[in-house]
Amino acid sequence: MTRVNGQWLSDAGAQEVCALLTDAGHEAWFVGGCVRNALLGAPVTDLDICTDARPERVIALAEAAGMRAVPTGIDHGTVTLVHGGQPFEVTTFRRDVETDGRHAVVAFAETLEEDARRRDFTMNALYADASGAVRDPVGGLGDLAQRRFRFIGDAEARIREDYLRILRFFRFFAWYGTELDPEGLAACAAHGDGLATLSAERVTAEMVKLLSAPDPAPAVGALEQAGLLSRVLPGASAKLLGPSIHLDPVAEIDAMARLAALGGDVTGLRLSKAEARQLGLYHTIMEEAQSAGALGHAHGAEIAQRGLALRAAALERPLDALELRAAEAGAAATFPVKAADLPAALEGPAIGKALTQLKTAWIASDFTASKAELLAQL
Repeated sequence: MTRVNGQWLSDAGAQEVCALLTDAGHEAWFVGGCVRNALLGAPVTDLDICTDARPERVIALAEAAGMRAVPTGIDHGTVTLVHGGQPFEVTTFRRDVETDGRHAVVAFAETLEEDARRRDFTMNALYADASGAVRDPVGGLGDLAQRRFRFIGDAEARIREDYLRILRFFRFFAWYGTELDPEGLAACAAHGDGLATLSAERVTAEMVKLLSAPDPAPAVGALEQAGLLSRVLPGASAKLLGPSIHLDPVAEIDAMARLAALGGDVTGLRLSKAEARQLGLYHTIMEEAQSAGALGHAHGAEIAQRGLALRAAALERPLDALELRAAEAGAAATFPVKAADLPAALEGPAIGKALTQLKTAWIASDFTASKAELLAQL
């Protein structure tokens, strides 16, 4: 029998939440990402537990045991139990009654098998009990071994239930897969029109998660070949994504830099103000010829170096190590002239104009001009 293990499974709080249910005669199963990631050796972040107990029963058991119960999604069977300061989402087995491609009307189910059949991908429908014993009702273990993301049952039916599953198909492939299921890929391509029915917020969240994968280039390339990238980002191209990722000298992943590499119209996305500023900055660096030192001084070494990688990819040339060092030097340099250093005759807007003029000259000198040399230019 396949088993999972890990600190998350032996966590006292998780075990006590499971025991709360099983001691009362109910089932308790860890499900989804925590089981999948444990089997893949990937980090486990969220713990989802499913049960045959109805939400009101879960709440009653929790309150009797002194646990806090929050009905976070009670209409869909989800109660969040807070135990030891840690939240645990407990959801009653469900089955879909009606779907419209965006939302589902669900009913409670009696068995784990029914619950599994309403999920999206086989490797997301793996369950583990409190001992770590894995239950695989839809063949997810075989797909997991092949790193193949496959829809449960009929791919087109799963997509019609929620068109966001199209983007999730490519996102999960980017993070965990090595093989795209041909049937799933064909179904995604056939139902691309459904993406237009989704909210901008849901699409944006999926795209950011996709672009945050260690190397999303193969998945985004497949998204483009299926004719779906242009539905999300009109005019976008995956051509620069792979080269820009390869050239990127900064270890931390920046989804906005990768979005900049794709180009296209992002007005259909719902980016935060910070994300929009970051994206605009990368576009500016790619389009303008500002020096590496100036970029580093204005934006810091990491943004400057990542922007230089984007520029190099666009120009189809290697990334210049001298430019990377210049960006670091610019980021570390301190402009030697202050307003108090200027001639007393300068007032108002003339002060700002003089400082701008001297800073431009200082940057042009590769940050070597001294205060005296700069003031002598006035």
